[in-house]
Amino acid sequence: MRGILPMGAEWARRGRPFAMATLVAVSGSAPREVGASMIVSADGEVFGNVSGGCVEGAVFEQCLLAIQSGAASVETFGYSSAAAFSVGLSCGGVIEVLVRPVLPGSAAAADMLLLAEREARAMPASYTLTVAGADVGRGVIDQTSPPSSGAVTIALGSPPRLIIVGAVEFAVALSRIAIAAGMQVTVVDPREVFATTARFPGAEVVVAWPHRYLETAEVDARTAVCVLTHDPKFDVPALRVALASAAGYVGVMGSRRTHEERLERLERLEPLTDASAPAAEAVPAEQLERLRSPIGLDLGGRSPEETALSILAEIVADRHGASGRRLSELSGPVHRPLGARVAS
Repeated sequence: MRGILPMGAEWARRGRPFAMATLVAVSGSAPREVGASMIVSADGEVFGNVSGGCVEGAVFEQCLLAIQSGAASVETFGYSSAAAFSVGLSCGGVIEVLVRPVLPGSAAAADMLLLAEREARAMPASYTLTVAGADVGRGVIDQTSPPSSGAVTIALGSPPRLIIVGAVEFAVALSRIAIAAGMQVTVVDPREVFATTARFPGAEVVVAWPHRYLETAEVDARTAVCVLTHDPKFDVPALRVALASAAGYVGVMGSRRTHEERLERLERLEPLTDASAPAAEAVPAEQLERLRSPIGLDLGGRSPEETALSILAEIVADRHGASGRRLSELSGPVHRPLGARVAS
């Protein structure tokens, strides 16, 4: 849903009538997860999607009907061998899509504006949608009571986070594609000449020693830390802090030879920044096992953009517990079956 919020809020501010379709239940293999959303304006403009493209045409028509009628509904789409090329999911799953009108001055329009503002500020929020009964389509932000069996709750405002250490050219490319992938990006480097918002549009830019920043940063399992500086005085102190944190992914750029030299530094006592600094403890073996180095998947590219794609691919694979292998070499569904699942 977060992908459609900026455009949805713009339409709501302009008083433009539209409908929002939201994926509220998934059974079996499907290309999108619960919460994926699509908006359709009264004049036929479309933004977002709820599947890999196989049901969007039918959802589009339902959205136009919802704008005209002012009524919400839940539509079910699935695969059947008798109608494999008609409206359905050729991947074999079954999905349920809530289609609801968002009309000027409505509660749904007000919700869109508030959710977009909180998402832009990375403020956690939950949006509970009623998917059955007389109140189908009703939305509640931050509902305090547990949702009923006929409701779905979608978490917003807390996208996966990427902290990039080193404002190098590879970081410029990685920041750009990570933001496009929906991540909240922070770039940290003590060198003001490189760490500028002009080089990293859309990212938070912090001019500070990386290890000092990481000591106080909010880091959790959905945080990835990528160290790209190629300079031991930045790399090693930052890695010591990152590997001891709750970050779900820690990777560092460098050759295999550089990796071996870096491991030697991490496995021994040494000052953090200079001879007057207190000695740093050797990094425990179980923390070193978390380190992704050399960083990224083997894609063969050398340019900053290709390297950034390699890094982001490894981050995504790690987050989902995937192998990173070619899909053509694997068997079974392309999308892992989720079972009967709703967001609540």
